[in-house]
Amino acid sequence: MTRLRGGAVAAVAVLVAVAGCRTDKTGGSSGPEPTGGTGAALAAVDSLTVKGRAPKTGYSRERFGTAWADTDSNSCDTRDDILKRDLKDVKFTGGTCKVSYGLLEPDPYSGKEITYRRGSSQVDIDHVVPLSDAWQKGAKYWDASKRIALANDPLNLIAVDASTNRGKGDGDAATWLPPNKAYRCPYVAEQVAVKKKYGLWVTAAEKAAMKKVLSGCAGQKLPTGGNPTKAPARFRAH
Repeated sequence: MTRLRGGAVAAVAVLVAVAGCRTDKTGGSSGPEPTGGTGAALAAVDSLTVKGRAPKTGYSRERFGTAWADTDSNSCDTRDDILKRDLKDVKFTGGTCKVSYGLLEPDPYSGKEITYRRGSSQVDIDHVVPLSDAWQKGAKYWDASKRIALANDPLNLIAVDASTNRGKGDGDAATWLPPNKAYRCPYVAEQVAVKKKYGLWVTAAEKAAMKKVLSGCAGQKLPTGGNPTKAPARFRAH
């Protein structure tokens, strides 16, 4: 997995008047690479299927496999992979996988600076498209390998402030956006990218909310990359 943090990416933030959106993340922002995509995120919204939200019946986290499975076979679990990618000044314990310390500068959701220490709950790894939301918009009908892939795909994962993230729940773009307005365009673009990649649908209200945010940053690129949409056969889900 390519590490995108630690000052390795230098981008110019272009502030847009509407909702404080921007077309690129500043150096040090976490999450999927916002440039080099196949087109504008705003245009990609129209490629998403629109349907109503299905019932949550049958959902459980276990339907998406064991948390933080090493689906990319790099001998590190997914949580540590994302911490290594998104934190600065990373320190390890017992090798080069288990992250024991790092700095989230800034947290994309709140804009605050957060210190990560292993065992602390101050940093979450968030599913940009929540798994429960995915379940209600198509994932219920997938085979287990695709659900496991979604749960561990770096395209759908980001290190964020835990307290801010807990307020998100399984909200979509119509019901929750990051308090940090400067990150709303990249955030919604990431949701569009994940839903397009995995064939998840959106509700009419969600599509309208996506277009409202992205209309203020029409140059926002659609993130690309991540893992294959099928996990290796050795992984199982209930």
